[in-house]
Amino acid sequence: MPIHLIFEGAELTGKSFIISQVYDFIEKKYNTNRNILNGCHWFNLDIGIFGSKYASQYIKQYLAILSLLKRKNLILEKFYIADQVYQKFYNNKNIKYTVVEQELKRLNFKIILCTIEKNEDLIKQRLKDRINLYPHYKRIAMKPKDYIKQQDLYIEFIEKSKLPYLKVDLTKLPNKKVVDKILKYITH
Repeated sequence: MPIHLIFEGAELTGKSFIISQVYDFIEKKYNTNRNILNGCHWFNLDIGIFGSKYASQYIKQYLAILSLLKRKNLILEKFYIADQVYQKFYNNKNIKYTVVEQELKRLNFKIILCTIEKNEDLIKQRLKDRINLYPHYKRIAMKPKDYIKQQDLYIEFIEKSKLPYLKVDLTKLPNKKVVDKILKYITH
């Protein structure tokens, strides 16, 4: 059975880093072509769409792609829960994705919820690192307390989800124990 994962969590929690570790393991294990990385497909879906008026249609279109690739290993970096969080956080709107969640459940998706300690100094350092890597991020940077509020919303929405999920703490990176925990979760 293929591995289908959605990594969710507030900005600055380390999702991309931990995904790179999990992806490398899955892709290497299932790759069948020395010219193409075909062992796992990683989609970074957080590209300025979630929280916008286009998010709902974007998510529905991606469901068609996921269905097309249902026999492949898939990793999504943020998806429908990100839109629920962003819509609530930025627009004070409550969005439900019941049909989307049912389809994801049918496709055997699991969620990995990435969290960090509620430590403003840690968030300030991660924010500084992010802006150094991606200067454009400064335009949407928030105060540390807002990242904490965003994380609380993720936890709230994940707990209401019908999909199975694993919550991991990425306060310390790199973290082989967390990678091993995720790999054990997805292989059992």
